[in-house]
Amino acid sequence: MYTRPLAHLIEQLQRLPGIGPKTAQRLAMHILKRPEPEVESLAKALIDAKQQVGQCSVCSHLSAEPVCEICSNPSRDETVICVVSDSKDLIALEKTREYRGKYHVLGGLISPMDGIGPDQLNIQSLVRRVSSGKPHEVIMAISPSVEGETTTLYVGGLLKPFTKVTRIAFGIPMGGDLEYADEVTLAKAIEGRRELD
Repeated sequence: MYTRPLAHLIEQLQRLPGIGPKTAQRLAMHILKRPEPEVESLAKALIDAKQQVGQCSVCSHLSAEPVCEICSNPSRDETVICVVSDSKDLIALEKTREYRGKYHVLGGLISPMDGIGPDQLNIQSLVRRVSSGKPHEVIMAISPSVEGETTTLYVGGLLKPFTKVTRIAFGIPMGGDLEYADEVTLAKAIEGRRELD
């Protein structure tokens, strides 16, 4: 149905997460309509990002430098480390502008079904950071899935001998209705209740 180069572009776009056949087709058609310098700029941005972005040597967040901007920022609180599964979660937390500590990116979650064990994640580097004695608290900011719970319990158990380990609260989102919340979310909301200020 499509000429070979266009079909190949659509096929490659479909490999991206959340891009189905119709969206891939729409993106491909849009790219073909754009001026050649704009398309070349997009292609260069893709290649540059792939070649230049790596992991921070301290926290494993995405960075073009050996140490990311957060780890090298002297105004960040070094006594608190927030543990997240990947950089997308770190970025989401940064957008709140509430957290001023440091981070540690695990690079995934423990998932035996997918063949991902603790050795495939950045857990040992976290244990080394925490056992060095600087952090007074580690906040586990891991999604509340089966894999997330497994990871939280495993990592928390390794860190408890060195520092206080806490986890983010779970419950009803702002603007949410109780009648539409599932039982586990409601149970976590009741369990994590706190006194009114």
